[in-house]
Amino acid sequence: MCRTGYVPFIGDWRSRLLREIHGLVLEVGAGDGPNLDHYPRDARVIATEYNEESIALAQPRSSSHAQLASADIEHLAFPDHTFDAAVATLVFCSVERPVVGFQEVRRVLKPGGHLHLIEHVRSHHRWLGRLQDKLNARWTVWAEGCNLNRDTEANLRLAGFDLQAVRVSYLGLIKIMIARNPII
Repeated sequence: MCRTGYVPFIGDWRSRLLREIHGLVLEVGAGDGPNLDHYPRDARVIATEYNEESIALAQPRSSSHAQLASADIEHLAFPDHTFDAAVATLVFCSVERPVVGFQEVRRVLKPGGHLHLIEHVRSHHRWLGRLQDKLNARWTVWAEGCNLNRDTEANLRLAGFDLQAVRVSYLGLIKIMIARNPII
């Protein structure tokens, strides 16, 4: 999860993104669990996080339908085609090799399954994108690996996902995306 902390204004976005998710769900980069309150009751969630301290903070938010696990997004210990859906919110800005992370999520996602994302990205506005590029090196150090200028849409496509929906907000800085794992 993005190490810059919890972003309070996306609570409604989380609810809208997650309310239609059902079945067995993989959440990667769950952090301290801000999404756990937003899943439907019939979703069975395995929420993973690399940082052990965050898992401990998420424990009080977990419920009978959510299980917490330590996991490296580039090496998920689940069989191929296990999950009906996958979720990541403010995660791929911090993944060292985002395409590899997306490929691993795609591997464990059933064909036809969807990946639901909220990410901050490089803005499509030229002036703002250039500013993000300029600030990124310092930001990444300050924010413990979080990148301001990722092209998450391109990374999704490189990993083999089909982008189904994109909603852009805040001058192109935040994107809500739904990507489909193609049926082979």
